[in-house]
Amino acid sequence: MSENGARQHEQVVIIGSGPAGWTAAIYAARAELDPFVIEGSISRTMIPGGQLMFTTEVENYPGFKDGVDGQALMMAMKEQALRFDTRVLTEDVVEIDASRRPFRLVTTSGSEVFAETVILATGANAKWLDLPNEQRLAQSGGGVSACAVCDGALPHFRDQVLAVVGGGDTAMEDALYLTKFAKEVVVIHRRDELRASAIMAERAKANDKIRFAWNTVVTEVHGDDVITGLRLKDTVTGEERDLEVGGLFVAIGHEPNTGFLEGVVTLKPNGYVATPIPWRTQTSVPGIFAAGDVMDDYYRQAVTAAGTGCMAALEAERWLAHGGAEHEASFGGATVAG
Repeated sequence: MSENGARQHEQVVIIGSGPAGWTAAIYAARAELDPFVIEGSISRTMIPGGQLMFTTEVENYPGFKDGVDGQALMMAMKEQALRFDTRVLTEDVVEIDASRRPFRLVTTSGSEVFAETVILATGANAKWLDLPNEQRLAQSGGGVSACAVCDGALPHFRDQVLAVVGGGDTAMEDALYLTKFAKEVVVIHRRDELRASAIMAERAKANDKIRFAWNTVVTEVHGDDVITGLRLKDTVTGEERDLEVGGLFVAIGHEPNTGFLEGVVTLKPNGYVATPIPWRTQTSVPGIFAAGDVMDDYYRQAVTAAGTGCMAALEAERWLAHGGAEHEASFGGATVAG
């Protein structure tokens, strides 16, 4: 309920405030849908601004020839959305009742918001090693990253020995990508064989710039302002040693922020939101859309997140124009029953 006791009823509620969420808000606001953004709270996993709030330099977002600070980029997106009178609530959504129209959303304070359409843009968080200095250097731009494609080409990583932690396809893709810039790439894996697909493993093993540290885990990250090395431990013998590196890339997976969506919309086996219609953001529940890393387990880039945010807003606008729950909305040949 609102402060005066009236029921808060929205046309479009956007949950999340990364590139997908703010782009959706900009498009929805310009379509005069008066969007309401529940941006997340600092005390929870889904922080306002998303993962770019931890990125000090973004060089691959179009329009910034010299790169842009991640926080500055997110604040610029937010300010653009606010310019069109987007309203914002700094809380988390803890419950969605999708069995009724309008949808009922409950926030951390217990407030209820009712929505004709919902855009899920809660993102996904990289999994980390949970080492204190790892997190400090990741947040300060000190040479620790969870996205090789985002950061690997930065000047301070060039011609350095770089470490990649992980044994899956993502780790192999990151290692291969980093060979374009690094003097050497050391893949650190806790087992003696890779989890990656055969073709990716073969490509990595065949690359002269990549070597493997098998049966090895990272126990400590060295460095004050920037990373200088790693303390490694052999999982078989227990022996410890140090490795000098100029960068650490953690590639052990991502965790989508979908815990509150269990039983609400269909999720993929890996926890990401499923969007059944190709090239659409519609979820299994008509009127609920998903954008950004919460539904994208493949690209996970700021620019693709923004693109799907645009798509979700346009689909929500069309859904409302077709009468929402009372009619069928046609999406380019595919029909979603309301």
